[in-house]
This record gives sequence, structure tokens and C-alpha cells, in this order.
Amino acid sequence: MANFKESPSQTAGPYVHIGCVPTFAGLEGMYGGKDLGNTMITGNPAGERITLCLRVIDAAGEPMTDAMIEAWQPGPEGSFGPTEGFNHWGRQPTHAETGEAIFKTLMPGAPTGQTPHILLWIAARGINIALITRVYFPENDNAADPVFAIAGERAVTLVAEKTDNGYVHSIHLQGDHETVFFDV
Repeated sequence: MANFKESPSQTAGPYVHIGCVPTFAGLEGMYGGKDLGNTMITGNPAGERITLCLRVIDAAGEPMTDAMIEAWQPGPEGSFGPTEGFNHWGRQPTHAETGEAIFKTLMPGAPTGQTPHILLWIAARGINIALITRVYFPENDNAADPVFAIAGERAVTLVAEKTDNGYVHSIHLQGDHETVFFDV
């Protein structure tokens, strides 16, 4: 079988939004006007509610206004087991003007042997295979996490900033501040 390289038609393009976040693509009629994964908190679960604002920054230092981010996280107790009123997964497009994706979620607990974090899956134009990274929280001793430690001195690219409104984190695709991405 021949070994072919990817063509431009094999990048994410606009089709990711049409299929995964149709309201972003102007298709409000699908899924009852709500995109799958747009709400992580579905009831009144126990745990600290947080807002996580994510920005995907391109090689030119500009926010990407057409990326899509999925967040996967443990519940407040540190497991992925069922949590009443909470989905351990969410999906948001970046805003068409600000480039921000806002997740209203719960502060994750620490999985066994790790510190609290949220796994992020990022799809965007020009990316052939979605990128995987993590976001950690500044109030934790993240150096104790074996995955965080793998990033070495670049681990700082994995830590969100605490603000009055929650947490903010920029994901840089390239350049001097490039975020650590994992090959999993």
C-alpha cells in the first residue's frame, strides 16, 4: 500500500464545527439548539464551581477564532465515575470575535498519583491531528504530578492563571511560549 502525505483537505477545516458544534456554524436546529457537550454542570453537584477561560493562540500570536476545545476531567473526588449533576466532558468552540472558550465546570479532584488537572483536546484549522494537553491549577503542588514533571522547565505552559472570575489559560500552538502537547 502506498504511503501518502496529508493534503489540505484532510485538516480540520470548517467541517469540525458543522459536525461537532453546529450552532457555531449557524445550524441552530440540530440537537435542539444546543451543542453536545456545551454544559458540564447539569444539576446541583457537590464541589467547587469554577469558570475556565481558554484561548488558543496561533503562530502569529493571534487568538484563533475557529478552534474547538474538548475538556475531559475527573470529578471533585478525583475519579471519572458517575457524578450526579456533572458531565466529566465538555466541548466549546472558541468565540468568533474574542477567541475564548468558556467552560463552567467543577474544580477537579486529584486522580491517584496526580494533581488536579483537566485534559484538553484541541482541533483547529491547519492541525491534521488534534492536539492534547493539560491545564493545571496554580494553587497545587503540580511538580508532584508525574505528567507535569515530564514537561520540565516548559511545564509553566500548562498552568492556568487564577483571576477574580476563575481561571484563564492560553494555549500557544507555536513560538517561544509554545504549550506542551502530549503524544497519546
